[in-house]
Amino acid sequence: MKKVLMNLSIFTIFLITLIGCSKEVPKEFDWNQLTRVDVQIITGEHSDNEIIITEKEKIKTLRKVFAQIEWEQNVKAKMSRKEDVKAILFFTFDKNMPERLFEYFIWFNQGDASATIIDSEKNALGTLDKENAQTLKAILLNN
Repeated sequence: MKKVLMNLSIFTIFLITLIGCSKEVPKEFDWNQLTRVDVQIITGEHSDNEIIITEKEKIKTLRKVFAQIEWEQNVKAKMSRKEDVKAILFFTFDKNMPERLFEYFIWFNQGDASATIIDSEKNALGTLDKENAQTLKAILLNN
């Protein structure tokens, strides 16, 4: 009887520990969790310049702009030219866990001044209107 009680106690402690430590990382992040953006500016075949954006005001503006992207899911997009910018977005879900990274490929369209964004991980194609595209371009290209 004592052995059964001991095994039951150990199992209960193990189960509580397992449930308490299994904090699942969500698939979608809140834009407020965006903490840093690494930018690679592409010119020709090479990335000329790399910028790390961590300033609070710029991050705050980028959160607003990225939240305005209109996504089209399950799209295999093929662009006629290489992207203008590759942006790596860093999301901090929990201070005790590593950051989660998302890579966006961004094209700034000359004709209508909009922007096209591809999230290859989710097979999604996004677009931004003229105003948000100009804001994004100004921040990412450091104008």
